[in-house]
Amino acid sequence: MMGSQKNRKLSAAVVLVQGVVTALFPQISVKLIKRMIGKNFENASQLTVKPAYRRQLRAVGVGMVAAAGTDLLLQSAEEADDGPAATGGDSE
Repeated sequence: MMGSQKNRKLSAAVVLVQGVVTALFPQISVKLIKRMIGKNFENASQLTVKPAYRRQLRAVGVGMVAAAGTDLLLQSAEEADDGPAATGGDSE
C-alpha cells in the first residue's frame, strides 16, 4: 500500500506542475497539441490559435492546479490523522 500512496503523491505533483505550466504558458500546450495532431493530420502546423482557446487553456490549467493541490492537501491531512494511530500499535 505504501507504494500506491507514493504514486498518488507523484501523480498529483505531476498534474500540479502541468497545470502551472498550462496556466502560465498556454503556448507550450498549443505547440504540444499541434505536434500530436500533426501525427495524424496534414497541415496541422498551419492551424491558428484564437485568443479564446488560450483563455480556455489557462482555465484548464488553473483547474488542474486546484484539483492537484486539493488532493495533495487531503493526502497530507490523511497522513496526519493516520500517524498517531499507526505508531500507537495494538496494546490489547
